[in-house]
Amino acid sequence: MAEGNGVLAEELACCTRKERCERSKEPRRFASEMKQCVRLTVHPNNISVSQYNVLLVLETYNVPELSAGVNCTFEDLSEMDGLVVGNQIQCYSPAAKEVPRIITENGDHHVVQLQLKSKETGMTFASTSFVFYNCSVHNSCLSCVESPYRCHWCKYRHVCTHDPKTCSFQEGRVKLPEDCPQLLRVDKILVPVEVIKPITLKAKNLPQPQSGQRGYECILNIQGSEQRVPALRFNSSSVQCQNTSYSYEGMEINNLPVELTVVWNGHFNIDNPAQNKVHLYKCGAMRESCGLCLKADPDFACGWCQGPGQCTLRQHCPAQESQWLELSGAKSKCTNPRITEIIPVTGPREGGTKVTIRGENLGLEFRDIASHVKVAGVECSPLVDGYIPAEQIVCEMGEAKPSQHAGFVEICVAVCRPEFMARSSQLYYFMTLTLSDLKPSRGPMSGGTQVTITGTNLNAGSNVVVMFGKQPCLFHRRSPSYIVCNTTSSDEVLEMKVSVQVDRAKIHQDLVFQYVEDPTIVRIEPEWSIVSGNTPIAVWGTHLDLIQNPQIRAKHGGKEHINICEVLNATEMTCQAPALALGPDHQSDLTERPEEFGFILDNVQSLLILNKTNFTYYPNPVFEAFGPSGILELKPGTPIILKGKNLIPPVAGGNVKLNYTVLVGEKPCTVTVSDVQLLCESPNLIGRHKVMARVGGMEYSPGMVYIAPDSPLSLPAIVSIAVAGGLLIIFIVAVLIAYKRKSRESDLTLKRLQMQMDNLESRVALECKEGTEWPHAGGHVCVRVCICVCMHICVCVCICFIYKQAGWAAVGSAGGWRCVCLCECVCVHVCVCTSVCIYVSYTSKQAGQQ
Repeated sequence: MAEGNGVLAEELACCTRKERCERSKEPRRFASEMKQCVRLTVHPNNISVSQYNVLLVLETYNVPELSAGVNCTFEDLSEMDGLVVGNQIQCYSPAAKEVPRIITENGDHHVVQLQLKSKETGMTFASTSFVFYNCSVHNSCLSCVESPYRCHWCKYRHVCTHDPKTCSFQEGRVKLPEDCPQLLRVDKILVPVEVIKPITLKAKNLPQPQSGQRGYECILNIQGSEQRVPALRFNSSSVQCQNTSYSYEGMEINNLPVELTVVWNGHFNIDNPAQNKVHLYKCGAMRESCGLCLKADPDFACGWCQGPGQCTLRQHCPAQESQWLELSGAKSKCTNPRITEIIPVTGPREGGTKVTIRGENLGLEFRDIASHVKVAGVECSPLVDGYIPAEQIVCEMGEAKPSQHAGFVEICVAVCRPEFMARSSQLYYFMTLTLSDLKPSRGPMSGGTQVTITGTNLNAGSNVVVMFGKQPCLFHRRSPSYIVCNTTSSDEVLEMKVSVQVDRAKIHQDLVFQYVEDPTIVRIEPEWSIVSGNTPIAVWGTHLDLIQNPQIRAKHGGKEHINICEVLNATEMTCQAPALALGPDHQSDLTERPEEFGFILDNVQSLLILNKTNFTYYPNPVFEAFGPSGILELKPGTPIILKGKNLIPPVAGGNVKLNYTVLVGEKPCTVTVSDVQLLCESPNLIGRHKVMARVGGMEYSPGMVYIAPDSPLSLPAIVSIAVAGGLLIIFIVAVLIAYKRKSRESDLTLKRLQMQMDNLESRVALECKEGTEWPHAGGHVCVRVCICVCMHICVCVCICFIYKQAGWAAVGSAGGWRCVCLCECVCVHVCVCTSVCIYVSYTSKQAGQQ
């Protein structure tokens, strides 16, 4: 500890400076060194959960004066007074009512902290670990007595307890593992199915059932089902499962290990530390041929019964002496070998091809076939490593003569008698291999170029080696017309001759592969993307056309992320930025820098990490949904607005945008981007459509858009308008009829007035005639004046209807109201004319009158 710092032993029980400890000068009140800290040891340091109020003695070291008293507590259990006796403190374990809170289901013990609390300050100033253990969780003798705690096994009660006095008999108390009742290790227990057979087991310390207790049983768990078998205890060291037959389902399993448990008194298990199992087996399962039957484990005692042609036990084969074949018997050679497959069926004439021959009854030992294999008349030497008794032979071909072209595979098993000979149904052919071309003919010095060499019969033989000069080209795959290999690295730029060797045949052709300088990366644009990646990146460099499978990579958070590139020419290629896989706790508004950024260009290691780039990942754009309903209602031609954030990355220099695609249904729309919204010129659509925004490697749907059409009137509105129109027409007709009547009456009145005027005019004319010459002395004259008054009269009637547009209710709208008016107008032109006669008096000038 630093000088002046320390731990308050009791007052605050914390780390502080000495001057803050008010009683630091009193003995053992302040600890400035490790050796001055309070320490405790408790005796005993563990007790059983079935023990209550046990006296515990705590030895204390460096404890201050405790005259005010101390309390003991077991973590969150109740506190109790502690008795201070010198440097010891005496406490009692929890009472019976507290114990259930201590017992746990996990394991046989529970550790708690025994704490000392000062009555003077109320602070905990010391603690130590204390263990409560539970012996009763152990249900076997060995697990009980091997417990680190004071557990004893009562073998006649089959319980584990901390108190040996509870055992029924003194001889039934077990404390040591070697005294436990248990089965001893035995060799594999083999039991053939459907055969009545006892199972004898070695053991030790087997208890003798007492009065009222049941005897022994064997329990076998066969494919999930228990089979109980009575067992006989011979003595304390031997028990036997009585005569019983066993079976299991299926012929695809020839050996089934079965768990074995020995119990007594119903459920008292005998320990089986060696995990002894019973192996049930079927001779005929998966052994359809003589060779497979005889190569089975000799302990199974299976043999081949020639009459029925099956693998079985000896006692199940009729006429055993003449038809029985067994591995250890005098007659142990299977007849009628058969070849079912040969691989390959073609090879070079020079030999060296490893031919795999599969079949039945192909001998039980390698010496049976060691010098008895011919392929197309050519000796084929069997190889020990490839031999599988009875099933497979692998041999290496010798060189064929020019006259040999094809033939069968022939073998003899041990002796070349007809019953031990076999011939294949397939032919083996000797082929001549040629080369014609290779593509590509150039590659980087670092290698990794996948080269395809074309030719004829290139699938012949078993082993292919391709060399470019002294550099191997790693074989990948082949067909009759091509071989594919991957180039390795070269130390220099040069051309190398291509050679191919198939087994022992060496094929040469004037083919050349050229190693050239590795590609380089000069510049990339842009040096940023969004977290979801898949934004385009342009790359410039040299020799880029050499690369067959270019990829771009970014390592972030210890994980590598890869995306594809496309080579345009020797100096240009385009890539899609890799996406970053960020965790759910990542803050979406943060800018990310990958730990590594580079390119995977075949095997070019120098470009895996580009040190000169500052590639940056900006947050993904975030869009808002179309409100709570997720439906946006629009009129045709109205633009769709998608609101959000991070729509334009904050790249230094500005004037950068992401390539957004917005689909309304299946149709794209023209997009205008700003910092916080996308403006989409909606296509010529009506109805409901899903809106999908895509950018980089992400896509988001803010919801649906409903483009309402100029919908026709609903049926109720049409009926209402029709009725109103009819009423309006009736009204107009009535008005016209009434007007016609009035017009007729007016015409009659005008005619009467006209007649009266005419009569008046006639009288006036007559009077005027009578005095055609004006008297010199004077008189009067009638002057006739006509007056007409014309009027244009219009009458208009309008009827309006208000209705709710039904189409809006289909998209979850509150509805819209519409108003429709129908108007009809009638216009009349009326003229009224009259004639007025004005009498003028005059006097003769001669008379001198006015």
